[in-house]
Amino acid sequence: MPLLEVDRVSKEYQTDGGPVLALRDVSLSVEPAEVIAVVGRSGCGKSTLLNLAGAMDFPTRGELRIEGVTTSGLDDAGLTRLRREKVGFIFQSFQLIHTLTVLENVELPVLLARGANARAKALERLRWVELEAYGDRLAHQLSGGQQQRVAIARALVHSPRLLLADEPTGNLDSATSEIVLKLLQRTAKEFGVAVMMATHGLESTAIADRVIRLRDGVLETSAIPALRHS
Repeated sequence: MPLLEVDRVSKEYQTDGGPVLALRDVSLSVEPAEVIAVVGRSGCGKSTLLNLAGAMDFPTRGELRIEGVTTSGLDDAGLTRLRREKVGFIFQSFQLIHTLTVLENVELPVLLARGANARAKALERLRWVELEAYGDRLAHQLSGGQQQRVAIARALVHSPRLLLADEPTGNLDSATSEIVLKLLQRTAKEFGVAVMMATHGLESTAIADRVIRLRDGVLETSAIPALRHS
């Protein structure tokens, strides 16, 4: 069974100027340990697709399933449980809480889920991104690249099955971007997590097993070759 199934999904928003079709009849599946790069211009529907994949929104038509569970069939409690147990999120702007320490940021998802051993799990993930020594610092005291590595640790602390990254290198220089991309690649290979990454830049596709393009909400059938490091 695919980890993520997007089955003939369309998403329409109502605006003052009338309805806007953000996604149109999109179908795709993502396997465990697979890295998918979704490319396209701003406004093409990349973020909408990631929001639907993370059960943050529902399709207007069609179905979206995570490990066989249809997201639109869940109540609020079921959706919260699905997101906390199955999905991790990484954002371009990091979304760390600057009044908390690095360690507190990483352990927060476990605490919110009332899970056990939050501190130990957070330390383990900080070691994995090589930032254990920064655990007692406030988040804003770190560089942008370090903050994104903390965000990756936070996204993985509850051992999700699906990791969604929305322009994860958009605010980083090229050298730091490569570090973050390699961590996303390791996430898939070492933990068996499916990674779906939205990106503007084709250089980010170097880690992808598959690259797909969205144009005006439509998933193009032709694949883009991933750029591989030599």
